[in-house]
Amino acid sequence: MKGKILLIDTLHPSFKSSLEQLGFVCDEGYAMSKDEILSIIKEYNGVAIRSRFKIDADFLSRASHLTFIARAGAGMENIDADAAAKHGINLINAPEGNRDAVGEHAIGMLLAMMNHLLRADNEVRHGIWKREENRGDEIQGKTIGIIGFGNMGTAFAKKLQGFEVNMLVCDPYIKIDQQQFPYVQQVSIDTIFEQADIISLHVPLTAETNKMVNADFLSNFKKPIRLINTARGKVVDTAALTDAMKNGTVLSVALDVLEYESISFENLDASQLPEPFQYLIKSDRAILSPHIGGWTHESNEKIAQTMVKKIMQLF
Repeated sequence: MKGKILLIDTLHPSFKSSLEQLGFVCDEGYAMSKDEILSIIKEYNGVAIRSRFKIDADFLSRASHLTFIARAGAGMENIDADAAAKHGINLINAPEGNRDAVGEHAIGMLLAMMNHLLRADNEVRHGIWKREENRGDEIQGKTIGIIGFGNMGTAFAKKLQGFEVNMLVCDPYIKIDQQQFPYVQQVSIDTIFEQADIISLHVPLTAETNKMVNADFLSNFKKPIRLINTARGKVVDTAALTDAMKNGTVLSVALDVLEYESISFENLDASQLPEPFQYLIKSDRAILSPHIGGWTHESNEKIAQTMVKKIMQLF
């Protein structure tokens, strides 16, 4: 036996079967509470989780034999990375597994937003036939500002190539290889403020990016913009966003993630649905989806296999 792994969240079946073939014992803890898991976590060498609860310092202090935590997805904000490092616990994520799904979802939201597809669909279903009022705007020739150029940002850019757009990328933490990505231009955020027609967010949630898109941020744009967020809901200050929609700074939005999501991303926190959210759900200039950008049948399996490969590299 190579080790014991506790599966805290349901994953693609290939994750468990692949690890068992490699000699691991995998126990399913899907129905167990956090307290129940805490009482047995010392027995395990690894855990696999999506976002059911936070893995905090207390959890890690009890996990005396833990070698790794595998998170089925990209973001790691539900894991105390500093505490994990102190305990020598490896953190594994799988942004490679759902980057194509997120890229496609962002493209779909962009097309729907530019062509008023949701509004037009709803009108036709109610016997309303408006053509001039639903005249759209082409993507071709527009300047798209991509903020964050990791797995998700690069996937979005690759899929945008055929639309003949101008792509500006802002990511201060990397140096873009122009031979690999000749179709993008790396610029400062000031250049994006000056030139962008459309903004797409692809950053992780950190102390730096929490409510990064706030009133000050939005006031810097020289042209009215359209905004896509497939990253994390708390990157955007929703109240500031809706104010910008009201004053014409933001023409329309497409949000796969919301500031008001629960920690697990499985539902909205019903106690925190203030006026800005009510504005969004009533607006025909807002497209909303329930954090499903990376949630495809294909990405489910890709994420599982990506994590298996990374676990194999540890043993």
